[in-house]
This record gives sequence, C-alpha cells and structure tokens, in this order.
Amino acid sequence: MVRGQASFLLEAAGIGKRFGGLRALNGVSLALQPDTITGLIGPNGAGKTTFFNVLTGIYRPDEGTLLFEGQPLPMGQPHEVAARGIARTFQNIRLFANMSVLENVMVGRHVRTRAGVLGALFQTGATRHEEDTILTRARELLDYVGIGTQGERIANTLSYGDQRRLEIARALATDPRLLALDEPAAGMNAAERARLGDLIRRIRTDGTAVLLIEHDVKWVMQLCDRISVLDYGECIAEGTPQAVQNDPKVIEAYLGVGAT
Repeated sequence: MVRGQASFLLEAAGIGKRFGGLRALNGVSLALQPDTITGLIGPNGAGKTTFFNVLTGIYRPDEGTLLFEGQPLPMGQPHEVAARGIARTFQNIRLFANMSVLENVMVGRHVRTRAGVLGALFQTGATRHEEDTILTRARELLDYVGIGTQGERIANTLSYGDQRRLEIARALATDPRLLALDEPAAGMNAAERARLGDLIRRIRTDGTAVLLIEHDVKWVMQLCDRISVLDYGECIAEGTPQAVQNDPKVIEAYLGVGAT
C-alpha cells in the first residue's frame, strides 16, 4: 500500500511542533491501518504525548499534515477531532471525580447528541428518547469494560485500575474509529495489565483501531500489531514488534551507543 491512499486509517506526514527553542516533533510521519493495535514508544521526552496532543487537536502543529480516513483533520479543534472519530485518554486520569461512574460515561456521548437547548428545556419526546438511549449505551459500555456493577458509585471511589477502565468507557462513548491511549497501563500490576491487554484486543477485534503510548516495552511488544518509535522528536523506526526490537537505532535509543 502507498501512503496517501485511504486504505490507511490515519496518515501523519512531516508533523513538526516547536515550543520556543525546543523542537518537540521534527518531521514525524507514520501510518495506521484499520483494526490494528499500534504502539508508540520511545525514551522520556521523545515527543510521544506531544504527538497525541497534535493528533487530538489540543496542539496545532507548526508544519505537516494529518489525514484521517483520507480526509484532513481539523487542526487545533479537539471537539471536531472527537466528532470525526478519534477519542483519547490521558496519562494522568481525568475523570469528573464527584460525578457517578455512569454519568462520566454519559458525558462522553455529547459529540453524538442532537438535542438542542429548547429540547432540553421543554423535555420534548425526541430529547427524552435520546436521553434514554444515552443511558442505555453508557450501561452497555460499563459492562463492556468490566465495571458494569459500579455505575452508581462516585468516580473517585473506584480503584485505580477501574478508573482507567472508566476513562476507556467514556472515550468509547464517542463511537471512535481510533482510540488513543496515553500510558493506560501506568501504575498497574501484572494481573491488571493482562486484563487491560485483553480489553484492548477486544476493542480492536470489534472494529476500533488503537494507538497507545506505553513505557512497559515488553507488554507493548506482546500486545501490538505494529510499533512506531520516537526519539528526540523524530520517528526512527516503524514496523512489526520483532523488526522494531531488533532495529539498531531503537537499541541505541534505549540502551546507548554500542549496545547490542
């Protein structure tokens, strides 16, 4: 397949981002295929989260293009990016801590709702039907991620691992074609990581591609179909897990010059 064809779900070409004199991204190019799990790895400060922030509209790139399903993404517009079909979670958990678990997921449906101010004020039949649909979908997603019995709890009373699952359920509520996960396994023990891996594989199997940042390289290599590696803001390798872990540039980035 050739870059530029819509057979790629996401195509990033020459993405650059500067913060004053710091060049956080320097000509990053990568392509994601549908129905795959892709890992984005690299040493601390490599530019991984900056790339996520550009992808999801939080930052506007200084140069480069982003195509999603063959069409340009709206730069610097997170709401529009979510509406186009890209959802994300964050490295630091960002829940509505004092709302219920169920309400947190319902909030995620806002990009797919149609009821306006008047409908909300007068509680029209269409608005009530939409609210019932949102509630039903939120409950389905809580079951899907494995915390269906905890919908009435306040979000900040969940265990750490379940808060991560809640974030994923809220992201899935937007009906994404691409789910971007920023260090979803951070702070988890081995058993929790294994269960999370099973969930991510299920999400892929059910038709949503996954792009994830993660520092647990062994877990990433076991989980992902493809790997892209950033170092000093540049993509230095892209391919299968086996090819990437044997790439001399990747070994040098992680272990230093002369490592084998």
